[in-house]
Order: sequence, then structure tokens, then C-alpha cells
Amino acid sequence: MSEVLIEGGRTLLGAEIRETSLGIADGKISSVGAGQQHGSLAIDAGDLLVLPGIVDLHGDAFERQMMPRAGVDFPIDVALVDSDRQAIANGITTVFHATTWSWEPGLRSADNARQLLEAIESLRPQLAADTRFHLRHETYNLDAEDDICRWLAEGRIDLLGFNDHMDGTVADLAKPQKRNRMVERTGLSSEAFDALVKRVVGRAHDVPASVARLAKAANDAGVRTLSHDDNSPAMRQAFRSQGIAIAEFPVNEETAREAADGGDFIVFGAPNVVRGGSHTGWTRASDMIAKGLCSVLASDYYYPAPLLAAFRLVHDGVLTLPKAWDLISSAPARAAGLADRGVLAPGGRADVLLVDDQPKLRPRLVAVISAGRLVHIADADRLSRRPAVSRKTVAAV
Repeated sequence: MSEVLIEGGRTLLGAEIRETSLGIADGKISSVGAGQQHGSLAIDAGDLLVLPGIVDLHGDAFERQMMPRAGVDFPIDVALVDSDRQAIANGITTVFHATTWSWEPGLRSADNARQLLEAIESLRPQLAADTRFHLRHETYNLDAEDDICRWLAEGRIDLLGFNDHMDGTVADLAKPQKRNRMVERTGLSSEAFDALVKRVVGRAHDVPASVARLAKAANDAGVRTLSHDDNSPAMRQAFRSQGIAIAEFPVNEETAREAADGGDFIVFGAPNVVRGGSHTGWTRASDMIAKGLCSVLASDYYYPAPLLAAFRLVHDGVLTLPKAWDLISSAPARAAGLADRGVLAPGGRADVLLVDDQPKLRPRLVAVISAGRLVHIADADRLSRRPAVSRKTVAAV
């Protein structure tokens, strides 16, 4: 693997931004401001920010590549390659594809979950982003329990989320537009969908014990777990008691505060920050961040959102750039148990972004390095194949 030298950028080192250079070799950061550095590929980072790659715990925008219109399917491998390009072009160097396995047929069916997992495993070596499998388990999908336990034991699941959308599904049956969207997604007739929902709801009494067994299986396998849309402090407490220590999209401040008091990671959607509020009308993420009740931002349904959200928080005076960047890089890496990324330090995985921050609220991604490989470049004039020497030496922190 070739050596890379990033020369003279405004580099995020811990909680500070300093002008220095980075050396990269064998997929890792080899030096920070270490003097006479050379690289077979040099990148001039003058006037640019040099930042750790984005770690995205929950991104499901790939579903649009799989089914761009209701009932219109594309091959999963095509969808994954396209999604990888989108993620990288938005600075996401570690992506957890949040795959919903529901009791529904269609897009969120057992067959699709299996095919997606197999496609990720087979395509992983050729994808630019470190691509991982975040299984979003609909808790009423009781028939999936044995398979999920087996996948956990085999090390095939990287994150396990517990989702319960049943109350919302039942409520949406009376709303024609939402009902039609759900039915179209499954490919069932309206009558068949109603009958399926009735059968699934009838097994509600079996759900808590299934969640407990799956949480234990994940803990035994060393897989981090999330609970989705917690709606009360009591619900968060119950999940925490089972070792589920990541609260994903808590729906109100009281629940987010309970998560913070319990030392849990708290995930909100970056699109919420960019748009100025939740598309569901729930908690406003920027308010939660200002109150210290959010520790991670995820792309959710829109890959450009994390990059935009970090700079929106800085522009609005909510956070400094180091603290805003922590929400999309170091903190999600810690939440997922990935100790080798999220910061720029010798020995760490070389996931590095070069960002032009001059356009206010519209940061321009100039280059992306993933595991030491240059995988995206928007300004080829900054490249040089000649060995380069750093212009300024700054002691590593």
C-alpha cells in the first residue's frame, strides 16, 4: 500500500485544531507533524480542514437504491455499490447499513435481510467505506429469533437494534396515505395485510421474553445493542437493565435525560439538525445537543446530513467544531466499540477527510482517504506524485 503525505492542513487533533501534516502508511496514520516526511502521494491541504472520517451508526438511505419506487426492485449488489459511492462522497468512511428485518414481506422481509447481509459480506473487500451490518430487529418478528441468535454467534452482526413500530402500524391503518404506502411496500393485498397485522399483534405477550433472549445473545457475542424510539424513562431503564446501552432517537426530553443520567449513548438524526427539526414532529435534535442530551448523530435516511449538521451546529453557535465533529466521528466509534478510528493519532486507522469550509453551511469535501487509500478527490491539482516534505512541524498531541 502506498504512503500518503497530507501537507499543511488545519488538522483536528483531539480537542484542538492545529496546522500540521499527517503521514499515512499501511492503512494507518504513521506520523503527525513528525518533521521530514515523505510519501509516494502528497496532497496539499493548505487552507483546508483535515478531519477524521465520519462513522455512521445508522444509515438506511440504501433502501432507496434497492427500491427507488414502490414495487420497483434493483439488484442488491448494484444498490450497495451505489450507496457506497454516496457515503464516501459525503465523508462517511465507516457505514453501518441499518437493515430492518420485519414481520412484513417485501423490502423489509427475511429474504431481503439475508440477501443484504450476504451481499455486504461478499462485496466488503471492494467497497471504499468500511461497511458493516446493523440489524434493526422488529421485536414482533418472533420467527426471526433463532436466525438472529445464530448470526450473532457467528459474528455476522455488527450492531443489533430493537425496534417496535407495531403501535404506529396499527394507528396508520386508519390513515389512507400511510396505509397505502405500507401495503405497497409489502406487495400484499389490503385484506392480506390486515390479516397479517392481526396475527402478529396476537403474539404480543411473547415479545418481552424474546427481546430478553436476544439481548443476552448479543451481550454474550460482544455486539453493541440499541433501543429505538424509547418513549419514556421507564422504557429506557428497562432496556438498560438488559445491557442495551445505546438510546436511538428517544422521542422526548425526559427519556433522553434518563439516558444521559444512566451514561448511555444517545443517537439523534443528523437530518433533524440540518432541517431544524424532526420530520415526525418529535424532539428537536439541536435543542438536545445544546442541553448535553445527544452524544451521536447518524445519517438516518440522508447520507449528506452528518457533514452538513456538524457545520450547522458551529454556524449556529451550538458547539465548537471539535465538539460538533465528535458527534459524527469519535463518539459513534466509541459507541460501536471501534477504538481504532474517530481521531487522528499515530497508529489509528487512516480515515481522513479534507474539507473546504469557506462556503458557509455548505462544506465542500475535497478528498477522502479510507484505510489509507485515496477514494475520492474533487480537486486533482492538490495531488503530487513527487516525495514531499512537510512545510511546518507541530508536535503531536
